[in-house]
Amino acid sequence: MKWGWLVFKLALVVICAFGGYLIADQLMLTTFAGHPWVPWAGVLSGIFFALGALSVEKLIKKIPLKVLAGGTIGLVLGLFMAKLIGFAFASVQNTTISVVIYVILSCIFGYIGIVLGTFKIDEFRIPNWSWVRGAHRGNPLTKILDTSVIIDGRIADIVETGFLGGVLVIPEFVLQELQHIADSPDPTRRVRGRRGLDIIKRLQQEKTVEVKIDRQDFENINDVDAKLVALGLRLNAKIVTNDYNLSKVAEVQGIRVLNINQLANALKPVVLPGEVLRLQILKEGKEQGQGIAYLEDGTMVVVENASRHLGKEVEVSVTSILQTTAGRLIFTTLKDSDIARQH
Repeated sequence: MKWGWLVFKLALVVICAFGGYLIADQLMLTTFAGHPWVPWAGVLSGIFFALGALSVEKLIKKIPLKVLAGGTIGLVLGLFMAKLIGFAFASVQNTTISVVIYVILSCIFGYIGIVLGTFKIDEFRIPNWSWVRGAHRGNPLTKILDTSVIIDGRIADIVETGFLGGVLVIPEFVLQELQHIADSPDPTRRVRGRRGLDIIKRLQQEKTVEVKIDRQDFENINDVDAKLVALGLRLNAKIVTNDYNLSKVAEVQGIRVLNINQLANALKPVVLPGEVLRLQILKEGKEQGQGIAYLEDGTMVVVENASRHLGKEVEVSVTSILQTTAGRLIFTTLKDSDIARQH
């Protein structure tokens, strides 16, 4: 694909250079007769215009299609207004003055049209704006991944199981943040950053989803979370994250959020008061006599009067369950047989 674009760009330069040569050759026969350097000046001019077009291409790639469409519509309306107002000066006898007036009006109203079209396009609420808002806008399955969920890594496992599909969008500014973390002098941060880059590569190899790198940026916004919210609004996409604060800010803005931590909590096995569990006491709790154990999914279990059973398996009875923002906390007591054995 890259070679195809390279050939296409090279062909553009050659065509422009050849066209410049032909135009300059005709000028040499008429206006610049006797100047052999004119055709070569035409070749250089053609190459210059071709390079200018390639530079504009790089700029256009960073501009959302919505902004381009709004600016184009505004430009056309502005030039139309300039043409209408220009009729008022049609009676001017001096051709030079009338041309200058028309050029000035075209520049003024063309500029105003571009500015208004670019910044006011969002005020239109027309159904099915997918052709304006870009490839992701019309796709309800589009999901934006933030830095935390990529570093976490569980997103790759969820995708591999087939529970998460559609288009996964990774913003370029998230990639830059991951690269910055991977280059950190702190070994812990460096490992986290490299893990995140490995997860992206793993997602790209998965056949059940389409992974796209979005190169849109918001130069007037510095915070990455704020950029994610702005991108979510622009693409009408969901945000996949582990960040509690980002989740709340996105929800306030009307963006759907998929929180991996909430998913993990929802998938934990149901434990009811009175249920009997067999657990290994791993450490002492904060309160005197308490022991701490864990379920297979990592849920912490507080066992009353179990500090003497460190390293042993005991049967416990569930007394209550506390649901917190960080997860579930289960409180239990020793079964009668274990209490008797303790005494």
